[in-house]
Amino acid sequence: MNELDRFHIDIYKLSNSSHEYDFEFGDAFFTEQEGSIIEKGSGDVHVELEKNESFIKMTIQINSKVELVCDRSLDPFDFDIDIVRNIIFKYGEEEIELDDEVVMITRDTQRLNLAQYIYEFIGLEIPMKRLHPRFNDDNNDDELVYSDEDRKVEEDETLSDPRWEALKKLKENN
Repeated sequence: MNELDRFHIDIYKLSNSSHEYDFEFGDAFFTEQEGSIIEKGSGDVHVELEKNESFIKMTIQINSKVELVCDRSLDPFDFDIDIVRNIIFKYGEEEIELDDEVVMITRDTQRLNLAQYIYEFIGLEIPMKRLHPRFNDDNNDDELVYSDEDRKVEEDETLSDPRWEALKKLKENN
């Protein structure tokens, strides 16, 4: 069985009322996604579904922890995600995504697979700049952090560079 098949909801059997579903996922959820930006993670999903004659409204609550790699230190770290998103499935003539929160489905659609939506909601929460939590106290994330020892080593290397010595001799001769 495909890992993503666990996220199917058979909507043709549902009565026009409220329904609730709970899902759990782990590393396999992310590895099954094609071109995934996340390799490791786990979490749970709670779905509140309200079905009526013209549409299905879902409220999807995701509590997850994914492993990211710091852009600065290349150290892995856990990133917590706690989000609530709404999505509406409207009945229409064709299956098409109208916008971020509204998807049109045909009346003969028998099941919905929420795996792609859950993955996209998680992916949207991943920051562009991934910094390990130990760097959160830095005032300016764009600057590199140098210790006094790093600066001293850099100065020593500059002073002992033979090219600088040759330039100093030229300067002294003039």
